[in-house]
Amino acid sequence: MKVILLKDIPKLGKKGELKEVSNGYGRNFLIPRGLAVEATKGELAKLRSEQEQKEKREEKVRKRSEELLKKIVQKHFRLKVKAGGSGKLFGAITSKDIAELISKELQIEFDKKNIILPENIKKVGEYEIELKLPGNVKGKIKITVEGPEVE
Repeated sequence: MKVILLKDIPKLGKKGELKEVSNGYGRNFLIPRGLAVEATKGELAKLRSEQEQKEKREEKVRKRSEELLKKIVQKHFRLKVKAGGSGKLFGAITSKDIAELISKELQIEFDKKNIILPENIKKVGEYEIELKLPGNVKGKIKITVEGPEVE
């Protein structure tokens, strides 16, 4: 019997997949518990329609992320912070600080979850920071961390 899964089921498949299962497993376990529906022509058409809509939404998100990445990559960001004589910062720069800098510079909403920072920045210098935006769009930006100017 062919069924369309309504939820992720370990060792069987993910939500929305079409699977071949034994009649007993499908009729006595999956369908009564609301984990699957029988794969009729109507259900298959509904599944295909939902998948097309999902692909369109994902494509829209990916395009928006690519446009945002182009806008961000064009700019070189500078961050002035307090630092000691050896270039060591008082405190550290986190992904939250970088997200706030991007938001302020470009007047956009930018989430700190989109920044991949292996460890906090603790010294003055130039850094290349990786971004991962929704839709699996990746890129890198440059940030210069400057301490106070010594006369």
